[in-house]
Amino acid sequence: MIDFPPAIQNLIHSLKELPGIGPRSAERITLYLLEETKGTKQKLVQSINEIGAKIKPCSRCGFYTEETLCSICLDHSRDKQCFCLVIHPIDVIKIERTGAFRGVYHVLGKKISPLDGHVPEDLPLSPLLQRIDEEKPREIILAFGADAEAEATALYIGQILKKRAIRVSVLAMGLPAGSGLEYADSVTLSYALSGRREL
Repeated sequence: MIDFPPAIQNLIHSLKELPGIGPRSAERITLYLLEETKGTKQKLVQSINEIGAKIKPCSRCGFYTEETLCSICLDHSRDKQCFCLVIHPIDVIKIERTGAFRGVYHVLGKKISPLDGHVPEDLPLSPLLQRIDEEKPREIILAFGADAEAEATALYIGQILKKRAIRVSVLAMGLPAGSGLEYADSVTLSYALSGRREL
């Protein structure tokens, strides 16, 4: 049986590893890139190299940046006394698009997930706790979504933070049970932020 040359097969296999791209989509994208003449291949290669070389986590909050600190941490108009704790950097974008939050963020990076081998002791809490000791926020919003792992993570972290006499709240109405923030629209997230409840 005849198949594509190895270089084409390798690109198809690489594209299939991306979220949301199945075998047919990977093949279509590969064939498009093979035949296109507008410079898309070069732009794509340049963009991939650029994010690999330039993008890093903010040294304060963990969001994406090209500098030491991200634009949110550098923004003096933000309420530095209100932290929004999220799991992934993409969650920052989702919340920012609501326009409902003017505080600062902290990206945790992982949540409790026994199936993935992430137990509570694996959570990277040291940078968060150090930041709390230095910046002394009045409130921390746990914006983790509504799936079981996110709920377990919120309960675990909430217990630790309450010992520090900090107001801890979680997102309220609007988020569907069993899903993460990446599936919520801006209006839903805005309602969830404004209707948050204390943990």
